[in-house]
Amino acid sequence: MSIADLRFSPGEFLAPVVDWLNANLHGLFVAISQVVEAVLGLVEHLLLAPHPYVMIAIVFVAAFIFATKRVAVFAALMLAFCLFSGLWVASMQTIALVSVSVLISVAIAFPLGVLAARVKRVDDAFLPILNIMQTVPPWVYLIPAVILFSLGRVPAIIATIVYGIPPMLRLTTLAFKQLPKDLLELGQASGASPKDILFKIELPTAAPTLLVGLNQCILMSLAMVVLAGLVGAGGLGAEVTR
Repeated sequence: MSIADLRFSPGEFLAPVVDWLNANLHGLFVAISQVVEAVLGLVEHLLLAPHPYVMIAIVFVAAFIFATKRVAVFAALMLAFCLFSGLWVASMQTIALVSVSVLISVAIAFPLGVLAARVKRVDDAFLPILNIMQTVPPWVYLIPAVILFSLGRVPAIIATIVYGIPPMLRLTTLAFKQLPKDLLELGQASGASPKDILFKIELPTAAPTLLVGLNQCILMSLAMVVLAGLVGAGGLGAEVTR
């Protein structure tokens, strides 16, 4: 056999794995689907229950308090545009998808990022994995999710969660690596417990970088949710891909 005749097909190795997962862990995937659907349904109900005008007012007040007046006006105008364009329900569905996926992505990425910042071997192991995850096109994440969870919102949110983890994990690691050593030494010298050091010194100091990671996670999730309209996720993605 010559070199020109050599072939490598990833599908030959992945197909048996997928078949085994579907045959032996089908019940687990069904349970995950039911939990995800229940959580998404609850969030959507909470977003759609108030009158649209009430929801716009809530967002305006919240943005005015926690951000700036300009952000509050812009957010209210954009929500009003969604309402008068007939996209209110789709917009709330998309917000529900993004909210749930971002919360889960952060819940997974944050502790892993802290661990990677403190253990160099873990950081070295994560680095090539994160590089590959951020190199792969976003729609590729939908393929295994659809194979394991069929069509609908569940594969969409699973793919969105996975796609949103790398930026949050990277920036969490960076945030904790950049912590000033003198602050940590001061906390240890004053007799503070590891819990107090984490919540009273490390987290407040790392907050700006962590917020950048959260911002990137939200942006990645929004990009994936739009593509997820191709697999029946609904929301604005369905309107874009229709």
